[in-house]
Amino acid sequence: MEVILREDIPNLGRMGELVRVKNGYARNYLLPRGLVLVANKKNRHVLEHQKRIISYQRERVLKSAQTLSEKLAAVSLTMPVKVGEEGRLFGSVTNMDIDKALREKGFDIERRRIDLTEPIKTVGEYEISIRLTGDVTAHVKLSVISEKAEPTSA
Repeated sequence: MEVILREDIPNLGRMGELVRVKNGYARNYLLPRGLVLVANKKNRHVLEHQKRIISYQRERVLKSAQTLSEKLAAVSLTMPVKVGEEGRLFGSVTNMDIDKALREKGFDIERRRIDLTEPIKTVGEYEISIRLTGDVTAHVKLSVISEKAEPTSA
């Protein structure tokens, strides 16, 4: 099935491109989430007009992502957690926890954009990557400390 991308999708293409995908992938994932349009005659004709609009949108999204990236670079999160022996956590720090901490600081970022290869299970300093767009990635400093320790002001 040929579809027109409404936003950048990793490993598939950029906003405004015409790509061929499997029918099930389009029907079950891309279309319900509003990430693509079906590339029928009407949409292909409209695509030519939309390319100018899409390029403007892409520039606007890129500028806002760069601005947000600069703001996030100045943020450092401190997360007090329950700790057992040898600095190991009871449970772990996941992207949901990081999302909640960012929301408390006033940043509204989708949880799926937080790149955490595996949950954090030990106390320490971490640099978390947040994929804002395909081209812009922000980095946030995260300090995981014991609940008993006094949090340092950032």
